[in-house]
Amino acid sequence: MNKQKMMEKAQRMVSGVINLPTIPAIATRVASLLDNPDVEVEEVAELILTDQVMATRVIKIVNSPLFKPMHEISSLKRALIYLGLHRIREIALTCSIIKAFEGKDGAFDIKTFWQHSFGVGTVSRIIAQRVRYPEVEKAYICGIIHDIGEVFLSNYMQKEFNKIVELIKGTSHCFVDAEALWLGTTHCEIGHCLAKKWNFPNDYCEVIALHHEPAKATLDPMLVAIVNLADLFCSVRHLDYGGREWVSFNLAEEKSWNILQNYSPKLASMDVERFCFELDERVPEIQDLVDSLFEGLAK
Repeated sequence: MNKQKMMEKAQRMVSGVINLPTIPAIATRVASLLDNPDVEVEEVAELILTDQVMATRVIKIVNSPLFKPMHEISSLKRALIYLGLHRIREIALTCSIIKAFEGKDGAFDIKTFWQHSFGVGTVSRIIAQRVRYPEVEKAYICGIIHDIGEVFLSNYMQKEFNKIVELIKGTSHCFVDAEALWLGTTHCEIGHCLAKKWNFPNDYCEVIALHHEPAKATLDPMLVAIVNLADLFCSVRHLDYGGREWVSFNLAEEKSWNILQNYSPKLASMDVERFCFELDERVPEIQDLVDSLFEGLAK
């Protein structure tokens, strides 16, 4: 199917939603503040504290097994110091995206969706470290946001999305193929349109648009390949949000694997079974983190 026509269809769908959520201004202001090389942690903490939901979630994320602090951190300032300024931008954006879509009834369980998203983010970070990708935190956030187009479909096109879920249930077919067939576009193009509307960086937009087609990436093929592989790993380990009952793939045949090997030849010696075992150990941590992010917060 023609990619340009699919993008145009996605643009019409996104433009047709009047009450489309926006990324809370607090995330943009945090990002702008962090652009100042002389910014103090106190300034960032004061700004984040103006959004109590974001402040609470930042503390929950820091105290999760994903970050493993030796002692519980209850102060936002201490949480920001522990994270480091380079991670605060990504955490603020993550919390803002969750807030933008929460409280809406969708076709799938939103907590299960975020388990998948944080799973892909976590695995993206691990892969990025293994291949020595220079911006590990960027890989993490791109893993988290790669499927935002699915949330749009779940919330604003429930009837069509439910049909797609039924089409692929019990099969090995993926959402993206069924979406193209049924809608004339996919969550990739829809997510790209959302990301553009929210002024995401171009390399983030490329990941969202091409995470199922890494060979087409031009801005940062390595980043797209990392997220593509992380997505596959999470699906294999059943860290996904419905539809397929089984998924399998041959790593050696994946284009993303070949892309990463070109950048990191040592990757060929990676023990894939051991890597999957490591991922199994992280799954409960990711599930607990998502549970805590939604617990006791405004719906």
